[in-house]
Amino acid sequence: MKKEKLRYYAPVAVCLLIIAVLLLLPTGYEDAVQYQEAERCVAEVTAVDNSAVTDTGLARSGEQRCAVVFRNGLFKGKTATAINLLQGSLEQDKLFSEGDKAQVVVSYDGDVIRRVTMIDHFRLPAELLLAVLFILFLILFAGSTGVRAILSFALTVLAIWKLLVPLYLNGYNPIWVGLLINLLLTTLIIALVYGFDNRCAAAVSGSFLGILVTCVLGVVFTDLFRIHGAVMSYSESLLYTGFQHLNLTQIFMASVFLGSSGAVMDLSVDITSAVHEVVEKKPDIRPWEAVKSGMNVGRAAMGTMTTTLLLAYSGGYIALLMVFMAQGTPAEHIFNYKYVAAEIVHTVIGSFGLVSVAPFTALCSGLLLTGKRK
Repeated sequence: MKKEKLRYYAPVAVCLLIIAVLLLLPTGYEDAVQYQEAERCVAEVTAVDNSAVTDTGLARSGEQRCAVVFRNGLFKGKTATAINLLQGSLEQDKLFSEGDKAQVVVSYDGDVIRRVTMIDHFRLPAELLLAVLFILFLILFAGSTGVRAILSFALTVLAIWKLLVPLYLNGYNPIWVGLLINLLLTTLIIALVYGFDNRCAAAVSGSFLGILVTCVLGVVFTDLFRIHGAVMSYSESLLYTGFQHLNLTQIFMASVFLGSSGAVMDLSVDITSAVHEVVEKKPDIRPWEAVKSGMNVGRAAMGTMTTTLLLAYSGGYIALLMVFMAQGTPAEHIFNYKYVAAEIVHTVIGSFGLVSVAPFTALCSGLLLTGKRK
């Protein structure tokens, strides 16, 4: 009993330790050149001047001048005039009103403010409120399991921000880095569900084998489709800010299996739990019978899981699909566009991983869980 408790609670201690380490770990980009001699702070808009704003249909261009009071930072309590540049893009532009709180960048020389630039509306309080509500909701309805889910969420966010992104920026191979970090996250997240036992080993093995299938197919079909990594949003900006050494295509390949890994883990845990229940109810079941039971569960789950990624990815491209339809673009032209082909790679190759994880997990669960009984 003590060993079982230790196996169940050990992942929590390991995750807390890794989270603490990642919080203290520097990314190496804290003192980026772009932000030297500049102060990022929060300011409240006390007045606006739209006389230099030009309306051109739906979009606006020119500049909006805002009188602001700094609420924190080096110049807390001081007032200044800030500039909000408008580029004529509804996607990127923002307009401020009196009473709004904004994030600004203050360029200064000593005690003299040279320029204040409006960056965006200050949303951190609302985001913090949403995060607190999410945490309370999880704990209220899931109890200790909800706490473990919060740990896995925090671990994933920190691993991406403190490990994955800096390693990519430093030029390490995106595919190998992505696979290693994905294996680490898969192991710890599933261990938070089961503890360090045979169920964890079975689910992790099935998940990672499915992710490997996705990785290989993503590499092959990215080349066959002749997709360049610059198809990713904001990727070209990296090249223009001093990171010409980055291999954007490999980063795109890694994003294929990283994007589907969450759904792969979900399906592997479902199948492992089902096989475990079968073994618990029938301890003398043969390994191959347990594998067949896992396959039956996998077949049922795949009926809906194969559309999971389709809905997840297509949801962000509804506007684009509406543009295609409004312009009467033929379907064969739509599928031939580079950015549409990139989403096909994400969706279909990710679905390959979901389909392949079912037999892999069923096989691993059938062998490992029945072997434990014997």
